[in-house]
Amino acid sequence: MRSLIARHVLFPLHETVLRRPTRMALRELEASQWMAPDELRDLQRAKLRNLLIHADRHTPFFRNRIRETGAEVRTADPFDVLNRLPLLTKDDIRASGADMLWTDAPGGVFPYSTGGSSGEPLTFYLDRRRQAYDQAARIRTHRWFGVDIGDKEVYLWGSPVELNRTDAMRRIRDAWLNQRLLNAFDMSPARMDDYLDAIERFQPACLFGYPSSISLLADHARAKDRNLKLSNLRAVFVTGEVCYPHHRASIDTYFDVPVVDGYGSRDAGFIAHECPEGEHHLTAENVLVEIVRDGRPVPVGETGEIVVTHLDAYAMPFIRYRTGDVGRLKSGRCACGRGLPLMDVVQGRQTDFLYLPDGTIKHALSVIYPLRELTEIRQFRITQHPDYDVSVDVVSANKEACITREAVLSGLRPILGPQIDINVSLVDRIASAGSGKFRYVVSHAQPNTAPQEEASTT
Repeated sequence: MRSLIARHVLFPLHETVLRRPTRMALRELEASQWMAPDELRDLQRAKLRNLLIHADRHTPFFRNRIRETGAEVRTADPFDVLNRLPLLTKDDIRASGADMLWTDAPGGVFPYSTGGSSGEPLTFYLDRRRQAYDQAARIRTHRWFGVDIGDKEVYLWGSPVELNRTDAMRRIRDAWLNQRLLNAFDMSPARMDDYLDAIERFQPACLFGYPSSISLLADHARAKDRNLKLSNLRAVFVTGEVCYPHHRASIDTYFDVPVVDGYGSRDAGFIAHECPEGEHHLTAENVLVEIVRDGRPVPVGETGEIVVTHLDAYAMPFIRYRTGDVGRLKSGRCACGRGLPLMDVVQGRQTDFLYLPDGTIKHALSVIYPLRELTEIRQFRITQHPDYDVSVDVVSANKEACITREAVLSGLRPILGPQIDINVSLVDRIASAGSGKFRYVVSHAQPNTAPQEEASTT
């Protein structure tokens, strides 16, 4: 009964109050997923033309870029116009964000921030339209596995937007929408015991979180010989980082339900999601994906950087946005019958855990979030050594920025506690890994499996 009330009363009321057209977007997506590929391409063409016309009219940054192509956006083939435009980088957004912003977007504009896979903080803005389509895309993919709005869902997550809520607000949200949040940034053995108890009491229809964190919880449950009785569980949805085979195997073996991978980011949008046949479908109605190498698109089947144009981002258009992730498009049509294009994410975000001497395990994002909120920082890398001590390399945002070691320490010390030394170095640059992928957290430590009493006496 509570799930029906949440689905048909509370959720619609919530979206109406926020002036977010999520239900309309969801109806559209439920129908369009069954379109033939050519029909979806026509839909993309129409939405891309509208987006380019909007960007030309309302954003000086894109107006200049479009005018430099010499194209007339109202009559030219929008795909041809798109191919002439330069790629959009995070540095472009940092330098020219004000000229990209349409402040008159219906419902207002809302600031977001992300460190992304580069470890460099980025602030951008979304409107209600884009929020609605991203949310609708997520709901649609949950429905692929029999999970609907209002069904009980446990989040093993670490977004500051959620973690900073008061306990009272969290209880209200949980009661209304049948959701339960567990902090993926605090994965001590004792806390994981509590999480297992909470999940079993809650009896969710699905789990949602980082694959590394859910895998860690499953491994902990096995080590403790805990066999959770979850008769309502239908799927485990993982996102936020690469779901490696060992993560999938661990989660699948323990929970014995489909492990479903989603790919996207707060800045680029809801890009692709796994279906029951195991294929990753692009959310083609909302995002147009190119695979690019050396600045030029490559044929289907070849690997390159994933570049995204979000077709429903109007407050701040993301047109040919470089994600920094690597993937490839796939030919053919999925056996599930959907016409949505297929892709492989070859290498996405790489995230390590940080380990404390008392056995506590911290998700890397728990230390990334406080540092990316420091606007004086342009880039950072956190390295944990085998003795658990941590080194932090920091690049200032500009010559005038006055980032201090004390500011970095004040952000990290509450997360890492007094048990380890933190050494902060202010540097001019930080090199990428040999693969070209920036790793913003690297741990060379191993978890301390000794009982906490022993660990505290060493």
